[in-house]
Parts: sequence; C-alpha cells; structure tokens
Amino acid sequence: MKRGRPPKFELKLSGLERQALEQISRSRAEPAGLVRRSRGILWSCEGWTNDEIAAQLDVSSPTVCYWRKRFSEAGLAGLHDRPKSGRPRTHDDERVAGLLKKALESRPRHATHWSVRRMAAQSGISKSSVQRYFALFGVQPHRSKSFKLSTDPFFVEKVRDIVGLYLNPPAKAVVLCVDEKSQIQALERSQPVLPMGLGYVEGITHDYYRHGTTTLFAALEVGSGQVITQCKPRHRHQEFLAFLRHLDASVPSQLELHLIIDNYATHKHPKVRAWLAARPRYHVHFTPTYASWLNQVERWFGHITQQSIRRGSFTTVKQLIQRIDAFVQHHNLHPKPFSWTATADSILAKLERLSKVICGTPH
Repeated sequence: MKRGRPPKFELKLSGLERQALEQISRSRAEPAGLVRRSRGILWSCEGWTNDEIAAQLDVSSPTVCYWRKRFSEAGLAGLHDRPKSGRPRTHDDERVAGLLKKALESRPRHATHWSVRRMAAQSGISKSSVQRYFALFGVQPHRSKSFKLSTDPFFVEKVRDIVGLYLNPPAKAVVLCVDEKSQIQALERSQPVLPMGLGYVEGITHDYYRHGTTTLFAALEVGSGQVITQCKPRHRHQEFLAFLRHLDASVPSQLELHLIIDNYATHKHPKVRAWLAARPRYHVHFTPTYASWLNQVERWFGHITQQSIRRGSFTTVKQLIQRIDAFVQHHNLHPKPFSWTATADSILAKLERLSKVICGTPH
C-alpha cells in the first residue's frame, strides 16, 4: 500500500473560466485575497507546483491545496470568501426599510425633524441600531442645507455668458469680478484672547464692543487672482463710482474691461450707467437674480473673512482697514486664481435635477 501525499489532481479550465480568472488577477478593484487565489489557480493550470505557488504568493502550501480543492468543487464561486458565522440579524430588511421610509417621508408630531432617540422610541429599535442604520444609508434628519432658485427670466443666457468668460476669457481684455462687502464691523473683544495650546483651541469671548463699520470694495482679476480694493465708509452709488474710477486708473487703457457684478441697486444707478456708457472699453455682465455665487469675488470675500477679519479684535475702524490692506498686499504678492471647472451645461443640469426633486418628479 502506497503512503505519503495523495497525487496532485489536475485542474481544467473552460474558456470562460480562464477569461474570468485572468480578468480578476489583473484587477485593482477586487479584494486582494480573491486576486491572489485567482493567480494561484492560473499558475496551477500552467503546471506550477503547490510549493512554487505558495512561495510566489507568500502563503503556505496547504493553503494553495485548499483553494485548489475549493475551485475544483465550486468553480469561481469557491474562490470567494464564505459567509462568516455569527449572530443572525436582529432586524430584517423589511423593518429597516420601514424605519428609513418613516425618517424620509414623515415628521414627528411636535418637532420639525426626527432625532435618533425619538425615532428609536417610535420604531421600537434601539438607539444604537437607529444611529447605525442612519449612518449606513446616509440619512441625516438633523441637518439641512439652504438653497435659492433664481427667478431671472434670462438665467440661462446670463449663466452661459459669465461661465464663458471664466472658461474662455477674451484676448486683450481683463475680466474683473466686482462687488462690495458692506458693514464690516470693527469689533473689539471684551476680554483678551486665550491663546491656543496643546489639547485646547483658541478662546474668544462671545461679547464685544462695536467701534464702527467699513465697506470693502473689491475687484478680483479672474486670470491672475490679483485683487484691487478700496475701503469706504458707506456703500452708495457715489462710493461705487469712486471705486470704478480707481479701477479705470489701475488697468492699462489699451485693455478692455469685462465687469461681472450683481444686481444691487447701487450698480444700476443712472449715474453709474452713464459713467460706464461713456467709456466703450467697459462691458458689464450682470449675474442672474439670486445667483451671486457666480461671482468669484464672493469666494474671495469668504477667504479674507476667515483668514483675517472674523477672529480679529479691532479697537478702531482705522485698525480694521489696516488689517484688510495688509492682507490684500500679501495676497497680491502671491496671487492664485480660482480654478473654475463647472461648465454652463453642468450648472443647468444640476439645476434641472434640483427642480425635479422640489417638484417630486424623479424623471
């Protein structure tokens, strides 16, 4: 009677099996274990020994033998991991679906939205399970985000016009996003700021003293990222005209100027219109109503607010203006334009999807 290892049985692959194994073995998306087993089966069919395959895959020889046996019994399905043992699910699919439907389609009687605890009490599912299901399916009843649809009858035309300037600016011209950030308050914190340390963040008091306001007029050059600014005590058409004169003196006379501005009444004052009409090199592009997000200078206003104004403490308006001017000077030494990638078609498609959600029409 012969003793020792049993003879190695041969694996035979069909054309479809070989094609599938080769595809899995080259995949970067499939689980690493499945890719490794597929390579081992392919090498085994090419005549490699179990020891050679084990050395190449950095596994043991019995492991290779085990996966060869699994493949011979179940084919490709045998290479996938078997379901792990454990306690069966407490809540079946139907109950989880009911939980999610209630969270999405209803509201509690005396509140505006569901909380985890309120939903747990209503559904009879534990708080931790509700929280886990909410996280798994991305349901966030405690959060909301704001939106505003433009009612401008020429919304499509204005979007294509402005986005066209961003993506394909005209030659021998400067595209400027112009706007003002009004009522910037010079706030002095009522107590000294507590500096940041290891394990705790910077501390500032919630109350403050007001020392007046200023208005920041800014023109962001789309191509270079540089900013032309002026601070004014008010934001009437007189101040806007003064800022336009400052722009006129700052930009070389041989260049055309394309101004992207919003629909604020100051920008459409008759004296402002007359001043622009008397200068042919100026081309004004108004953003659609309720669509100031198309104006890139709004993003720059957010940048200066976050980096220099919001957490500052100013005893005078003059000190606030000095801080703003210092920030602008540093910014213009290292300008970096915003990278606008959205096309007009992508913006309009997104608006169409939002409108369908509001109207309750999925298609």
